[in-house]
Amino acid sequence: MNAFDLPRPAMTRVRHGFGRRAMDIFAASVGIIVLSPLMLTIALVLLLEGGRPVLFVQPRIGAGGRLFHMYKFRKFDPRCDSGGLALTLANDLRMTAVGRILALTKFDELPQLWNVLKGEMAIVGPRPESLAFAECFRDGYEAVLQYKPGLLGPAQIMFRREALFYPHGIEPTLFYKEVLFPAKARIDLSYYGRRTMASDAALVIRGVFVLLGLGLSRSMEP
Repeated sequence: MNAFDLPRPAMTRVRHGFGRRAMDIFAASVGIIVLSPLMLTIALVLLLEGGRPVLFVQPRIGAGGRLFHMYKFRKFDPRCDSGGLALTLANDLRMTAVGRILALTKFDELPQLWNVLKGEMAIVGPRPESLAFAECFRDGYEAVLQYKPGLLGPAQIMFRREALFYPHGIEPTLFYKEVLFPAKARIDLSYYGRRTMASDAALVIRGVFVLLGLGLSRSMEP
């Protein structure tokens, strides 16, 4: 897919590297093989609960500002308006019972291993934003697009419970654009500018511990 309208430097300078790409392919391949029984089970449960589609597919902003289709397991009722709020809030009425479990465990993200194999995402990288937030990539934050988006990253770990951050009385999209996006972008730019293969590996291990609830997250709480 084509890139959306960004300054040319932001669309052309992408940093990843052969070694990191090789590790992505290895990790994604192992993950798909090991987790395939779990993913098949999730797909079957979603099919029984609400029918098709099982996957949620949405254009996202990737490295260099180029668009790609990101895959997730569906969390919302399939009858929901596809043009609704581009954020998932705490106690979101659009979520199904299975969707709530997927949101809590982050298992809805597992299909993105396929995005990693295709080279559209990495294991470690900034989260890819939806087009609803394309305007946020300005005033220096477009530098985030130098890095391939990923499943895990420092901002994802620190804001793991992001759905709980939105205050009452403030429009969620506005709050995300003016508060949460800049906070996450600053964290990402601080990390990815000095990352190493070793620090990425440590981040993955930390992310697994966070997912298992073993208390190594230093996750930010509202």
